[in-house]
Amino acid sequence: MSAPDGSPVGAERSIGQLFASATTEMSALVHDEIALAKAQLKQDVKRGAMSGGAFSVAGGVLLFSLPMLNFALAYGIRTWSDWNLAVCFLLSFAANVLVALVLALIGVVFAKKAQKSKGPQKVAASMKETAGVLQNAKPHPRPDDTKVLEERVRNTKAIEAVARSSS
Repeated sequence: MSAPDGSPVGAERSIGQLFASATTEMSALVHDEIALAKAQLKQDVKRGAMSGGAFSVAGGVLLFSLPMLNFALAYGIRTWSDWNLAVCFLLSFAANVLVALVLALIGVVFAKKAQKSKGPQKVAASMKETAGVLQNAKPHPRPDDTKVLEERVRNTKAIEAVARSSS
C-alpha cells in the first residue's frame, strides 16, 4: 500500500511530500463534492421536469379532449339513460374536469418533492463545514530547530570523541 504521492506508507516523508499529499487529497475532495452537487441538482431538475410535464399533460387533456369527449360521452349517456341532452353534456364535462384534476394533483406531488429536496444546500453546508475544520486546524507542534541542531552537534562530538579514544 502506498500514499497518494507514491511513497510507501509508514516511511518517513518530508514536509513537502506531506503537503503535496494533503493538497492532492483536498483537490479530490473538492472534485467529489462538486460531482455530488451536480448529481443532486440533476435529480432536482428531473423532478421539476416531471412536474412540468404532468401539468402540461393535464392542460392538454383538458383543452383537446373536451370537444370530442364531451360529444361522445354526452350522446353515450343519452343513449343509455334517455336523460335530457344538456344534462348528459354536463356529466361528460364533469368527467373531463375530474381527469384533469387528477393529473394536476400528480403534478403538485412532483413539484413538492422537487421543492423539498435540499440536495445542493446539503453539499454547500458540507463544504462550508470542511472549510471551517481546515481553517481551525493547527499544525503539529515541532521542536525548535536550534535545539535539535545543538543536540545533533553534541551527539556528533560525542561520537567523534568515542571514535578517537578507540583508535
